[in-house]
Amino acid sequence: MTDSALNDATVSAWLARNARDTPDKLAIRSIEQNKDITHGELFGLANRIGRYFEAQGIRPNDRIALLSSNSIEHLAVYLASLAYGCTICTIHVEMNASYFEDILNAINAKIVLCEANQPDIEALSDKVPGDWQTLGTWDVDGGTGAFEAFAVFDDSAGKWPLVDRTDDASIFYTSGTSSRPKGVVCSYAELFDNVLPIANAFGMNAEDRILDFRSMNWMSAQVLSALSPIAKGATLLLARKFSASRFFDWANENNATIAAGNPTTLNMLVNREASRGHNASPCMRFITSSSAPLLVSEWQRFEETFGIHVCQGYGASEVGWIAGSNENSRKLGSVGRPVPYQQVTIVDPDGKQLRTDEIGAIQLNGNPAGRYRYLGEDGEIYVNAEGSALTGDLGFIDSDGYLFVTGREKDLIIRGGVNISPLEIDNIVLQIPKVAEVATVGVPDAIYGEQVVVFVEVKTGATLSAREIIAHCEKHLADFKLPRDVLFRDELPKTSRGKMDRNALVEDWKSSQTAA
Repeated sequence: MTDSALNDATVSAWLARNARDTPDKLAIRSIEQNKDITHGELFGLANRIGRYFEAQGIRPNDRIALLSSNSIEHLAVYLASLAYGCTICTIHVEMNASYFEDILNAINAKIVLCEANQPDIEALSDKVPGDWQTLGTWDVDGGTGAFEAFAVFDDSAGKWPLVDRTDDASIFYTSGTSSRPKGVVCSYAELFDNVLPIANAFGMNAEDRILDFRSMNWMSAQVLSALSPIAKGATLLLARKFSASRFFDWANENNATIAAGNPTTLNMLVNREASRGHNASPCMRFITSSSAPLLVSEWQRFEETFGIHVCQGYGASEVGWIAGSNENSRKLGSVGRPVPYQQVTIVDPDGKQLRTDEIGAIQLNGNPAGRYRYLGEDGEIYVNAEGSALTGDLGFIDSDGYLFVTGREKDLIIRGGVNISPLEIDNIVLQIPKVAEVATVGVPDAIYGEQVVVFVEVKTGATLSAREIIAHCEKHLADFKLPRDVLFRDELPKTSRGKMDRNALVEDWKSSQTAA
């Protein structure tokens, strides 16, 4: 199936409409760069980049590699590549550099655009074939690096190539912090059909100003904060990294109406004393939380501290967003209702669909939601699952159609044949006012298979004993769920995406046993 570039659900159509209707409206503000680009300027820049690609012999469906951090330049290349019909591969510059060569060889990109002053990356230009270009910087009058080359071309509207919905739109890599990164392949249909449903689920409109600090190399950030604002004609307020000390300044100075977050960043804001005293960010409708389940106690604590609504969302790297909510559609503890684009069922270990409120594995059904595709090290694309696929998460759907995510299937603790949710125990321990963060893990046990161990980070200046924590748990948990041990750490480890790294904590426990 082939769509015209003037179809309502393409980047080129969204850019052209915004430039026509609101040319002087702010499209992207890069906060740390202190740089703005309007919708009119963004459309013109995308046209220039497209004409540059054409002059370089780059055609639709050719691959482009982009190795950069959050910036206007990054998003301009990303959006222009999708408008032109290329396959854009975004690679996080903070990924383990040992994987870069393998990734770039697998991609076999026609052009590689990378940030300057990245020695781990620049050293690869002699090893990996392709046209390597320094990304450089954009300004209204031209720029440096690749943007100096783009500026030679006309920025007026031209005829964009036809975009085949079955072509590959993007490739992005998982973090590779605990295993080799996987290249996830997404078609134009899968990408674009995900944008408006999730924008609508979060209640986004043209007047919104979305603050996001998450890497634009991840699909969740690309859909919610790069593509949805363009589709809605809204504004993106872009930061390079999260900062608890500057978050509210960024939000208030730029009149943010929606902010992106995750459980870790929400907890950091609450636990940082300097953040206290903010009654609210006056313009902010809500802050999102995704990437990992948000404990109910953490949800409530954030709202009580700042008076800002928390709205959860849920997705998977392979398929984008699955569910979302806004200030008018949220339910405490839920990630929202699944978007119409996705077909979600809850199944038991035998694949049988479960009833309302029964906890089981979250399964995606149908096409394209159930089609997981990966780029192998040999450069070939492999279909991992088709028709239906398990997300690896556990959860349930209530009588109102709201989806609740209760944890990762691999994180489930099985003690003596009985399943124990680590998040249930996390919620109980977080009721203790002196606890800043907590992570419950299952550790090997010769008799029961696994035992429960709790890792705790105590709030600054507070003191707390293991006996106090266990005594609290004894009041609220069944005996078989009680922690065998409580270990204190100054800081609990996180993955590059802000998720609690429970695997690292299991290894931490093993090391502590060896040392003992």
